[in-house]
Amino acid sequence: MTVRLQLAIDAPEHLALIPRVGQYFDVIEVGTPVLKRFGLAAISTVRELGGGKPVLADTKTADGGAFEAEMIFAAGAAMMTVLAHASLATRRNADEVAQRYGGEVVLDTILDGDLDVEPLLDGRPPQDVWLALHAPSDARRAGVGTEDHIDRVAQRRQRGFRVSLAGGIRRANLARALEVAPEIVVIGSGVTEATDPEGEAAWIRTQVDASTPGI
Repeated sequence: MTVRLQLAIDAPEHLALIPRVGQYFDVIEVGTPVLKRFGLAAISTVRELGGGKPVLADTKTADGGAFEAEMIFAAGAAMMTVLAHASLATRRNADEVAQRYGGEVVLDTILDGDLDVEPLLDGRPPQDVWLALHAPSDARRAGVGTEDHIDRVAQRRQRGFRVSLAGGIRRANLARALEVAPEIVVIGSGVTEATDPEGEAAWIRTQVDASTPGI
């Protein structure tokens, strides 16, 4: 299995890094703070800066699934996030719009990484469902459950879900993240706040390409 790398852009000043480091990533994420600052225009901007690479909009949608999905996918995003705790109706509505655009919905477990994921299937095979195992930044800064999300990856993948691993992944724990074999590894501050962003991105890409992850 090939692990994809996703670059998370969570601050306006990090947009300038995309032309410099985008070549090392497969997906570029418009983080929630950037979406709130610039709105839908951020999606097309990131697509242009990234040379047309797929864009994930980290909307963390909690309600209004069809309305938000229509805006996000019409703006050019390939993926969007919906909170795993959102209602079944919200998740279904967002999925219906995503399918119409050929996009994908990622269910973000940021509110409760240990939640019962079976209801998220909604009659679908697990391989059709994306789960984001996401460690909240505030909790990580407070030292709470800093790497619990990494521990859960193998279990979710064994059940058949496609998994995106996000939150605090960087040089120090990259090898551990690759060992549990998520489909996507999300890198944010590990590159955007590095002294040498290009060098760090290149090193991470090398490690990912050299890995042969499996469960």
